[in-house]
Amino acid sequence: MRNTAKITTAALAVGALTFGLTACGSDDSSASSDTSGPLVVAASPTPHAEILDYVKDHLAKKAGLDLEVKEFQDYIVPNTATEDGSVDANYFQNQPYLDDFNKKRGTHIVPVVTVHLEPLGLYSHKVKSVDALKTGATVALPNDTVNEARALKLLAGKGLITLKDGVGTEATPQDIAANPKKLTFKEVEAAQTARSLDDVDAAVVNGNYAISSGLKPATDALVLESAKNSPYGNFLAVKEGNQKDPRVVKLARLLTSPEVKKFIETKYQGSVIASF
Repeated sequence: MRNTAKITTAALAVGALTFGLTACGSDDSSASSDTSGPLVVAASPTPHAEILDYVKDHLAKKAGLDLEVKEFQDYIVPNTATEDGSVDANYFQNQPYLDDFNKKRGTHIVPVVTVHLEPLGLYSHKVKSVDALKTGATVALPNDTVNEARALKLLAGKGLITLKDGVGTEATPQDIAANPKKLTFKEVEAAQTARSLDDVDAAVVNGNYAISSGLKPATDALVLESAKNSPYGNFLAVKEGNQKDPRVVKLARLLTSPEVKKFIETKYQGSVIASF
């Protein structure tokens, strides 16, 4: 039986407050030295927690790893909880997102090993193709810095918009140079993009939220991000200084094992792609 704790942002308010009170006095080298207990990993429910649960149920015991998985519905608390030691590691994010998070929040989270890619996709309940989007259609975008820029680049790659020259990983709708269909953009939390599909003409949805909402990226997306040379691989991450924790080293090895690769290929059928 799975032993996965489901944690919401509200339920972790106390932990977040603790982080806020201690962050000012935190030392970059103040990584935890206690490696005797279970390794507690924060993860998005799909596919991250599912992959970790596979490791927990099929590989961890033989490797001598006591693994505990905690599910989070948002993209904020997993990092703040890792920073303040409420959890030992997290698995939910990519490098551009982490770089932006560390810069803005003063955290010290570092990647350990990249495991998979979830292609970002454009979805719709109202049209069957990009060409069918009408002039003035409303498109929902994730509102965090990295994923919004990523979404706009996806649309630009399909010719729906043109971005200004030199726009990087912080692009917003204000950086659109041309918008021939006069699309209107609705910025919402990443977790709400799939839920907004009945209220908008189309939405750009992160792979994990697409899957958890019953969408199949490989077949349902009107446009799907290419996995080739993508900087958006999702990785196991820890607070700086904890990379050599023997429990983390074991989990990193298991997450990039042939068994996990086969699990990802079989379960997700191209909607999640192993990066190793």
